[in-house]
Amino acid sequence: MAHLIFEYTRNLGPAADIPGLLRKANQVMIAQEVFPIGGIRSRAIELVDYCVADGSADDAFVHATVKIGAGRSTEARQKTGDDLFAMMKTHFAALYANRTLALSLELIEFSEAGTWKHNNIHARYRQG
Repeated sequence: MAHLIFEYTRNLGPAADIPGLLRKANQVMIAQEVFPIGGIRSRAIELVDYCVADGSADDAFVHATVKIGAGRSTEARQKTGDDLFAMMKTHFAALYANRTLALSLELIEFSEAGTWKHNNIHARYRQG
């Protein structure tokens, strides 16, 4: 299981290409080969109400939270974070070059205890 949540400030506008970001994020996760494809989910939350720094400028940010189930090696977790953050920096490079923008990512590993799942998407990948 891997869930990616991107929070981004509204002032980034269409140039942020959030749908493209989500597709790229899923491709990065698939390429890691340690997450079941059917368990990868990404979503974005546009922030309408926010304040960056002292609020005096049109600053923007994108923060990614990556939640994964326990069991991956330290190396796999590090590579996942490194690869996702590199993708984010590349994806937002043009915006970063032309405006103030903060990018951040956190990876959270959680125990399977306390989670409930019902998913028939995995079966589609087992059949092929």
